Order: sequence, then C-alpha cells, then structure tokens
Amino acid sequence: IQDEKAGGVAIRTVKSFLSKIPSVVSGVDIIQWLMKNLSIEDPAEAIHLGTLIAAHGYIFPISDHVLTLKDDGTLYRFQSPYFWPSNCWEPENTDYAIYLCKRTMQNKARLELADYEAENLARLQRAFARKWEFIFMQAEAQVKIDRKKEKAERKILDSQERAFWDVHRPVPGCVNTTEMDIRKCRRERNPHRVKKSVYGVPDDSQSQPSPVHVNSQPIRKPTKEDVQKEITFLNIQLDRHCMKVSKVADCLMSYTEQFMEYDPFVSATEPSNPWISDDTSFWDLEASRDPSQQRVKKWGFSLEEALKDPAGRDQFLKFLESEFSSENLRFWLAVQDLKRRPLEEVAPRAQEIWQEFLAEGASSPINLDSHSYERTSQNLKDPGRYSYEDAQEHIFQLMKSDSYARFLRSNIYQDLLLARKKVNTEQGRRTSLEKFTRSVVSHLELGLFISQTTLAGSLSVAFEMITILHIVVSSKICCWMCLCE
Repeated sequence: IQDEKAGGVAIRTVKSFLSKIPSVVSGVDIIQWLMKNLSIEDPAEAIHLGTLIAAHGYIFPISDHVLTLKDDGTLYRFQSPYFWPSNCWEPENTDYAIYLCKRTMQNKARLELADYEAENLARLQRAFARKWEFIFMQAEAQVKIDRKKEKAERKILDSQERAFWDVHRPVPGCVNTTEMDIRKCRRERNPHRVKKSVYGVPDDSQSQPSPVHVNSQPIRKPTKEDVQKEITFLNIQLDRHCMKVSKVADCLMSYTEQFMEYDPFVSATEPSNPWISDDTSFWDLEASRDPSQQRVKKWGFSLEEALKDPAGRDQFLKFLESEFSSENLRFWLAVQDLKRRPLEEVAPRAQEIWQEFLAEGASSPINLDSHSYERTSQNLKDPGRYSYEDAQEHIFQLMKSDSYARFLRSNIYQDLLLARKKVNTEQGRRTSLEKFTRSVVSHLELGLFISQTTLAGSLSVAFEMITILHIVVSSKICCWMCLCE
C-alpha cells in the first residue's frame, strides 16, 4: 500500500498555511485503495477494515490521538516498520516516562501534552522518584540528537513515535489492542520475538530489520496436550497471589525490627561478641540447655524459631507429651534426621519411620490426610531423603495452627518466660542490696572512727556528728524497705 510503483497510495506533501505537511495520505485515498485492491464492494466494510489497521498502529491520523479511519479528507501517515506491532514490542513504563519527559522539552505548540498524558507523567514521576534524574538525562540526550535532524524528518519521527504510544498507552476509553495475554505467554517460549526496551541499545549482531523475519525452525502445530498445558499454566497465573511492594516493605521492616536485638552485628551481645573477639562464651550459652530470657522470648516469634533451639524443642516436646500428641513432633524430627543421613541408610530408615508412624497398627500413629498419605506411600516405592516431604509439611502446619498456639499460652512456656524475667530482676536487686550493705558498713566505720577520735575533744561536737550519721543510715534503710515492697 505504500509502494506507489506497485499501485499503492500516493504519498504527498500537503501545503498548509505558512507550513508544509510531508508524507501524508487522505482517508478517502486509503478507503478507495482497499476497495479496489481487495475487491470490497461495501464502503462500510472498507472503513471497518481500515479502522482495524489504524487501531494496531500501521496508519495513524496526524492530528488526533484516537486511531480510527475516516472516509474524508483527514490526513494520515504510515507508521515506520521499526514501530510495527508485529515486532512484538513490550515497552516498559520507564520508556513511556522518557517519551513524556522528552515531549515537555520540545515544541510545546506542536507537541503539548494532553490532559491524560500530563496525569500519566505526574504518576510516573512519583513512581520513579529515585531514578527520575536518570530518566530526565535520557530524555535530554534524545532531544539533543533529534535537534540535529532536518525539520521535516523530525516532524515525521515525532508523529510516528506519538502514534506508537497511542497504541501501547491509548487514550482513556479506547481499546488497547496490545493486551493479549495468551500471546504474551507464548512469546516466553520464543524470546527472539520480544524486545524489552524501546530506547535500548540495538544489537549489532542482528542485521534483520524486524525480529519477525528471523529464520527459525518451522512452527509445530500445537496438539491437544500442548493446549491443555497452556490452559493449566494460565490458570496457575490467574490464581497466583500478588502482593504490593509497600506491604512487602512493611513486612521486611517489622521482621528487621523484631530480630534486631538477636543480630550480633547490630546489637551488643553478652558476655562478648564472638564475631569480633576470641571469646566464644556467647555461642556456648546459645547452645546450652538452660536458655536465657532472650532465647525463650524468641520461641514466641514462630514455630520455626522454637524448633531451631534445642531447648525450645525439648520444651515443646514436653508440652506435647502432656497433651498426648508428641508423635507429631517425633515424626517431624525423624524426617529431619532422615534428610541428613548417608544415602545407604536412607531406605531402611524410611521403612522404620513408616512402620512407626504410618503403617497399620503403628506404635505411634499420626493424623495424616488421604492425599498426603497416598503421595507418601507412592514415594516409598523408591524411598529417598524427601519421600516424606508432603507428610512432614502437613504435620508441621497441623502443629503450627493447633499445638503451637496452645504451647505459647501454656504454663510451661509462661512459667519459663516469667522465671527468666524474675532471675534478671533478682540479680538487679541483689546488686542493689550489696551496694546498700557496703554503704551502711562504711557509715558505721565512720561513726566508730569519730567516737575514737573525739575522746579528747568536745563531747557535744561528737554527739552532733553521730546524730547526723544516724539520720543518714535510717533514711537509707527506709528507702531500701520501700524498694523491696
């Protein structure tokens, strides 16, 4: 349609008031060409076909953002092959931000932003606040390159670029013809058809004008199994849980604040930091069966933290024994031990676990759902370290949702937590009592010294000093009694 020698539409330059509009055709010419060359008798059908071509960006009006074809003298221009939708563009928001930023630096009378484009620019500026300086520099560099081109060529390129973004970021209310999820998923199987960035540096190793023209193996006709796999993949993508970045950041910050006091690189450790000294007492205390208050408090963060600590495992097992459900934790620990065993011991140990916890008439049967039971029994036909993965996960979730919550409310955990707090408080009181005792003894020694040194002096002066000493000691005793109460 662009080749005039082959009977295409005549591309001409239209004179306007005080200016010229290069490389344009009218809507009438396009419709007449379609009717003549495609044997279309109904003009409405030709207009509909031309509108579909325009909606995909192959032709575009030079003075309107809405990509439709009109049967009148409206001027249109052909899109450059570089921007054709057949290149399977996937432009990113950073590319769109560079384009809008570049528009604000150019001729505002000709390239002024529309209202929706100004809103998009403000939204993108807030989203990319940290790298907006980089985006602005990219736009500024492209403007400098564009200014070196001739005026007519620059007008054509600006309109073609604007039409490209009208396709990929259409006017509100218009249909986005590029939103085809199934085709986007299929493109993942053929990465040569995808370009990630509009303004990226071109690859010199590819001389083809379009990735579509890359010679590849003939496409195999999809079978029924291929379609079923694709449907399954798309259903998985629809059900995939998505989370906002702000919520992820809040969770990360709360996690960091919660575990900050347990990080020896951030908080001071007692008795010393083994990472910056030769004293390993901290590691010995962490591995001991007598946990500190800090370790006991950490058990309440999650079941994973309680099971990481040997003392936490012992206390949780003790609690489960009191509820007659210790087989759950013993099964979980047995599977953990199975994963660390040598390969020659895996098969017999896997059978032992089955006989103890899952077989008919097992000595310690566990409550397992039918799905996990079937998967586990199938896995044991060829036993391995991870044959009990499904069963272990089911039991872990069962303990996490049921037994662990009761463990945190139980007397075993609460008494242990309060006992550690009480030990720390009594240690502080004992230190204060020692200081008080030393102070009283020093005052009594002072009184004895005064009585000895005033035998030859005035009796009244010595009596006054002893009275003052009595008042001081009495006040200290009263303060200590109030503190104890």
